[in-house]
Amino acid sequence: MRARILSAMVAVVGLTVAGCASKPAPAPTPPPVVDNTPPPVSSSVLPGSVADFQQSAGDFVYFDYDQSTLSPEARATLERQAAWLKSYSGVKILVEGNCDERGTREYNLALGARRASAARDYLVALGIPGDRISTISYGKERPIDATSSESAWSRNRNAHSAIVSGAVS
Repeated sequence: MRARILSAMVAVVGLTVAGCASKPAPAPTPPPVVDNTPPPVSSSVLPGSVADFQQSAGDFVYFDYDQSTLSPEARATLERQAAWLKSYSGVKILVEGNCDERGTREYNLALGARRASAARDYLVALGIPGDRISTISYGKERPIDATSSESAWSRNRNAHSAIVSGAVS
């Protein structure tokens, strides 16, 4: 009798261990999806207008301190700009390179020129004819935010794409 009880206990323990070992591993959790698309265009905005460009594509790309390299976010904005510009082939833009207040005037003019050129070159690589895009550097002369803080400086380090002709009024 004792042997039967002992055998039964061993069998129960064996089944329990085997049952635990055969459970499949939980499926990995997929990474969160980041939606980097611009908000929908308001129905009161005229297609092909400056407001349409600003809302559909975005007109600013931002840079890190002392950099003119395009970030993934900047590239995504420029890709939306290129798609918009392909839809409105008569539109010409001016890419304005801007810097924060730190550094000399001359240094910031050169850095702003590199930022504007980086944005222009990427748009051209995406198929926008170069004769539709002009560039200028304002250096630190036209800040978006004139306060002296890190948040102001980060907004002022940008390339702004301004429509100069061809948009719907």
